[in-house]
Amino acid sequence: EVGGLGGKREELAAHRTRDRKAVEMAAFVGACGCSNARKVSSFCGERLRPLPQVARKRGETRMVAEVAGGLQYVMAKKDVVEKALEGSIMANSPYTKKIWESMTYSLMAGGKRIRPALCLAACELFGGKEENAVPTACALEMIHTMSLIHDDLPCMDNDDLRRGKPTNHKVYGEDIALLAGDALLAYSFEFIAKHTKDVSPDRVLEVIRIVANCAGAEGLVGGQVMDLEHEGNPNTSVDALRWIHVHKTAVLLKASVTTGAVLGGAKPEEVAQLGEFAEKVGLAFQIRDDILDETQTSETLGKTAGKDAAVIKATYPRLLGLDESRAQATKLVTEAKSILKNFGDRAAVLESLADLIISRKN
Repeated sequence: EVGGLGGKREELAAHRTRDRKAVEMAAFVGACGCSNARKVSSFCGERLRPLPQVARKRGETRMVAEVAGGLQYVMAKKDVVEKALEGSIMANSPYTKKIWESMTYSLMAGGKRIRPALCLAACELFGGKEENAVPTACALEMIHTMSLIHDDLPCMDNDDLRRGKPTNHKVYGEDIALLAGDALLAYSFEFIAKHTKDVSPDRVLEVIRIVANCAGAEGLVGGQVMDLEHEGNPNTSVDALRWIHVHKTAVLLKASVTTGAVLGGAKPEEVAQLGEFAEKVGLAFQIRDDILDETQTSETLGKTAGKDAAVIKATYPRLLGLDESRAQATKLVTEAKSILKNFGDRAAVLESLADLIISRKN
């Protein structure tokens, strides 16, 4: 093949990139439950190989329409974010090599990069440039990775598998894993402050405030505390469960969308509207997670399946059953998309991302 391409390194590199994108997109399409490679290939402008047939409960054409737009956007932005992340993590001294290595292990372990995509889409909705929001998009992924490292620790959810690989503490030990999460959280704020360009200082400060609130006691930490408190509790109410899911999961998706909006120049009332949209989508995201934990294999999920039921964790399927949980998630996304009508066609990407989130299989 090298000879066939005339030995041109640039052309060969482009050929390999297209192949890699095709493989990644095919895997993503399969994960979302869409088996019609030709339709998605045409929509996304990428060459896809045939995919295995999967069960089609709602009709293949409708599934393609729901996920293809979000799929195309996520895959395009994933390349941008991954390139920025790869250049963000490096040790400045041999003494810090181990901690940076541990941070990189989890940060670059894969993932859909949904949160960065939401941030970039919200920024672009208001006419902001991609480069204005990339530092914050990366910072949000650092915080997400921190939460995964900490969630997997024996004192939390005690998991051995994440994104198909051994969890951080299984590779580096509990002590280093804990510190790697701490370092990622701290570095996320430095990354926003240092690398955000051509955005007014007041907007950068507001972004930092949103992210800090999201990561603290009124956000991720508070949600995790209540999640642990209600583990094994058979009397958890739906209201309490909603609070847990909103703060444990939805708050980071909300921060992703609202920070993107701020960076793009949105007015306060527009930021608030998108915050309401994102909270509903984030809650649907966690309900979908609860469902997948009961219905998918560990291989598909990339993490240990069935753990929620094993520890009697508070989940929507446990309280409402699978069918009602699916109905609740669908209702939330429908409500979320209705909020976007205020923004017209400019919000098409956010709408497609909401559809992708509710359709995913991992």
